[in-house]
Amino acid sequence: MTSVFDAATAVTRADGTDHGRWDAELTDGWLIGGGLNGGYLLATVARAVREALPGKPDPLAISAHYLSASRPGPATVDVRVLRQGGTVATAAADLVQDGVARISALATYGDLARLASGADDLHGSATPPELPPQEECVPSVVSDALGLAAASLLHRFEMRFHPDDVGWAVGSPNRSGLLRAWFRLEDDRAPDPLSLLLVLDALPPVTFTFGAMGWAPTIELTAHVRALPAPGWLRVTHASRTMAGGLFEEDCEVWDSAGRLVAQSRQLARMPRPTA
Repeated sequence: MTSVFDAATAVTRADGTDHGRWDAELTDGWLIGGGLNGGYLLATVARAVREALPGKPDPLAISAHYLSASRPGPATVDVRVLRQGGTVATAAADLVQDGVARISALATYGDLARLASGADDLHGSATPPELPPQEECVPSVVSDALGLAAASLLHRFEMRFHPDDVGWAVGSPNRSGLLRAWFRLEDDRAPDPLSLLLVLDALPPVTFTFGAMGWAPTIELTAHVRALPAPGWLRVTHASRTMAGGLFEEDCEVWDSAGRLVAQSRQLARMPRPTA
């Protein structure tokens, strides 16, 4: 049975083209605030790039600029292969709707299983976030806090937040610039490199911890996928050190059930807009 995520990010080769263009149907199940979620859109673009790079199934690094808001409906992903190497390949991709570019991305792909084979891991200073067991964490409170009961994105996955990080939901933000949560897709689909791109943009903006609520449009997001994730719940952190001049940066880490850092990102976004 096809998962909701896989169905929503599916692409097919465009009629009349022998390479370079894929059709997508962006669905209304991923709406939040003023448009479709950026992580969902990035995963759709990434799926088309994967189709264009046979033998290199996994996004290793992808940087996307969000040019205009996408809406539910037909779209195309135009992929231009820039380099096909023995181990990695690089391509440029544009998500286009109604003749308007919505996202422009540059991505490098490879085979994470092949890259990891025989490699020695020299661990650094990164450590998984400390989270209580799922049953002691707080189920998603984003809908209630923002009056977004109809925001379809929030039904696509389950988030359980660290109890210390959700004071903003009851009017008591802790001003920490840190959000930590357990995460899994709605139908318990096992995580993989494409779905990790969604996870990197799934939690609410860290501006919430300062009481700055609302939709925060992404300007640019760079993601690194580090390893094939193990099945099970993911642990996710969003953190920011600087919110100034109408912009903020947000750093994300995703850790799998085996305690490995499997994806990380940094994005630049605008301070939240009203959601009404």
